[in-house]
This record gives sequence, structure tokens and C-alpha cells, in this order.
Amino acid sequence: QLQASGGGLVQAGGSLRLSCAASGRTVSSYHSGWFRQAPGKEREIVAVIISSGGSTWYADSVKGRFSISRDVAKNTLSLQMNSLTPEDTAVYHCVADLRWRNSWYVRPEGYWGPGTQVTVSS
Repeated sequence: QLQASGGGLVQAGGSLRLSCAASGRTVSSYHSGWFRQAPGKEREIVAVIISSGGSTWYADSVKGRFSISRDVAKNTLSLQMNSLTPEDTAVYHCVADLRWRNSWYVRPEGYWGPGTQVTVSS
């Protein structure tokens, strides 16, 4: 089970840090990451952290502004979001058990958190 927190309302240019607590699973055992979905838009993968070694991947839209990390001891996943813009407004979901095939996707056996709302005002 994955539970995200840390969303909220922030002004453009501000920062937020999302956290995702995992229970029943070891988040570092999976390729894990964050998806987001804005109203009227398709779901978008924004950041991934690789299970072995901890390499990271970012969507072009957030590269240089967002940073994904994990705490193995606490079994948590985090997303530090800086220089936020109104285009970052979305519901953010932490996910685990990702695979790559032309793009990142969550395996049918994978895990989705219920999401946390991020709203960036202009």
C-alpha cells in the first residue's frame, strides 16, 4: 500500500515536497516514481527512481526543477518540487513496479497510491 502526502496550494515559483509511505512492500525493491494527472489532460509520468543503484529519470517538463529520492530505512519515496508553475497543478500519485517500453508504465501487478492534490496559483 502506498500513501502520498505533502500536497497543497502554493504560489508560482514556490516549492513543495511530496512524500509517499509504503507499507507491506519495500519500495526500493521496485522501480518507483510519480505520475500526475491534471484536469482534462492525460496521465503523465514525471519522475522515476531505479530499484538497483537509485538512478533517476525525469520528464522533460520537470527536469531541473523536480528531484526524486527514497529513504530505504523509512521505506518512503519523496518528490521535491521547486520553481513550480501553474502547469504543475495536478493530482500526484506515487507508484511502484514500473517498466520501460517506449515510456514508463506501471505493471498490472504494480501499485498506485491514492494521490495528493498540488495546486499552483499564478
